[in-house]
Amino acid sequence: MNNSLGRIMSELNLSTLSIPSFRITDIIDIILVALLIYIVMIWIKETRAWSLFKGIAVIIVVSIVSYQMHFYTISWIIEKTLSVGIIALIVLFQPEFRKGLEQIGKGNIVTNIFNNDEEGKILKKTMQEIVTAVYKMAKVKTGALIIIEQDVPLGDFEKTGIPIDAIISSQLLINIFENKTPLHDGAVIIRNNRVSAATCILPLTQMEIGLDLGTRHRAAVGASEESDAYIIVVSEETGLVSVAYGGKLYRNLSESDLIKMISKGSKPTSKGIKLWKGRKNNAKKNK
Repeated sequence: MNNSLGRIMSELNLSTLSIPSFRITDIIDIILVALLIYIVMIWIKETRAWSLFKGIAVIIVVSIVSYQMHFYTISWIIEKTLSVGIIALIVLFQPEFRKGLEQIGKGNIVTNIFNNDEEGKILKKTMQEIVTAVYKMAKVKTGALIIIEQDVPLGDFEKTGIPIDAIISSQLLINIFENKTPLHDGAVIIRNNRVSAATCILPLTQMEIGLDLGTRHRAAVGASEESDAYIIVVSEETGLVSVAYGGKLYRNLSESDLIKMISKGSKPTSKGIKLWKGRKNNAKKNK
């Protein structure tokens, strides 16, 4: 045993090993690099680019695995795709790059690092205030569009509206959507159990969702296609309450269905709810 250890130690030849010098500037350099990476990650996560970033990470992992496993066809496809990847990234992330540079100029990114509040789930009191407002507006057929933010940030939608940052109450929501008031047109964004902004403009879906549905419903579905938010819609014509989620529109929701869907993240199961996927569903319904 001793002979084996002696042979191993002699092979290591510790006399030739050298310990690299470590300076204070090296520590500062490492800290600055770590801080830079953290700032970039925070910046990406505050925009919709986070989903795209995760997709790119998956492609990188697949390319590494295919290279190690000698999957020549997949490796060739990924190699040819990545040859124009930098240009594609610039095109895809152009709005986010501009926003990031603006935040660096304003100092908002560094402020957000030290002001990183935890995003809580929607509170029971908040849910009750929203539901109360929604069904009071539905009773008198007041049109409304309310977005409840989830994991995907809605900063791009928020900056199209007017910042409010107010405690949620049913009276506030009803007053916002009261006809002919300055804030009634557009969507209200709810973040961290507060009314974040109003009169926000949402993208319209390109999918056919039904001829009896107007711009408000198309905007709700369009926003749900680009985020994981729950978008509550009150129809001005029928007074029906709907929720758009994941690119789908769930119609004619009762109070219990709405609470169950949003608070627990589950899909409603009521017979009165109709799931619209396009014009084909309308055709089936009319038959």
